[in-house]
Amino acid sequence: MYTFFKTRPMSQSVAMSLMQFKVQSRLILQCALFIFLGCTWTKSMARDLAEIQAEGVLRHIGVPYANFVTQYTEGNKVSHRGLDIEIMQNFAQHLGLKYQYIPASWATVFGKLTGRNGQFINNEVVYGEPEPIQGDVMAHGVTVLDWREEIVDFSDDYFPSAVWLIARIESDLVPIKPTGLLSRDIKLVKAMMDGRDVLAMKQSCLDPDLYDLYQTKANIIFPAEALQLNEMVPAMLNGEAETSLLDLADSLIALEKWPSKIKVIGPISQEQRMAMGFRKDSPMLRQAFNEYLKQIRADGSYIELVKKYYPSVHHYYEHYFIQSMAEQ
Repeated sequence: MYTFFKTRPMSQSVAMSLMQFKVQSRLILQCALFIFLGCTWTKSMARDLAEIQAEGVLRHIGVPYANFVTQYTEGNKVSHRGLDIEIMQNFAQHLGLKYQYIPASWATVFGKLTGRNGQFINNEVVYGEPEPIQGDVMAHGVTVLDWREEIVDFSDDYFPSAVWLIARIESDLVPIKPTGLLSRDIKLVKAMMDGRDVLAMKQSCLDPDLYDLYQTKANIIFPAEALQLNEMVPAMLNGEAETSLLDLADSLIALEKWPSKIKVIGPISQEQRMAMGFRKDSPMLRQAFNEYLKQIRADGSYIELVKKYYPSVHHYYEHYFIQSMAEQ
């Protein structure tokens, strides 16, 4: 004899709770799987020197900037040239590899190299979601900054840099007279910025947070539209601001292009250095490049390339190039 029990109908609220629990559980599992697969895929896409040599191609990620990476069009074809283009092409040839250029922007370059983008926000690095790794080295006149060193490992430096304050020629600001002490010169320039309109750019070496420029009481202005670094002076000349922050490389080009329209007021930063950026899990590729850099410094081909793309830089930073040659 069997006894049958009637089950009590499930209330609507309980049914809804169970459904929500199932949905939430499924979402949590999907997110966990996405993160796991994303990290695993990113790691699987990363490669060091041995993997690059096995594939036979060196992938150079670059951002159009000054004479390091210049983009131009020939018919329907977009091409690139510049100091870093030639250095990387020659480095690939030195390794017996083919060369491939991967275009990027300042906003995407770290993600394309490391598989996870990073930006400097509120004085700390904020990371994005995992993404495909597309290249092996970033080279486009990248200034070595503390926050960038958290994301990538830099090569030995290969080019000097600094950030200057540039003004339109009609500005009543007068260039400082160098005192012989850089820190004192910087203080003189900052003291002149109170109430002045200063064009700057986030996520670059022209980020005002890097130099405590808000303390100067300057009116910091960011471009209304996304600009490349070499577009800062045209924006200033078009009336967006009286002055602009500008790094050494772009300043040299701007002074040659607009000698009667702009003037250098003085330094904003200490001396800086530029280097190539590598993933932190590509130490052998980085070592190979450092050895190659020593070689081309010793045989003179490095200096010839610098003179080709920045003929006037030796007038400002002769000591840097003399020292770099002496260290080989």
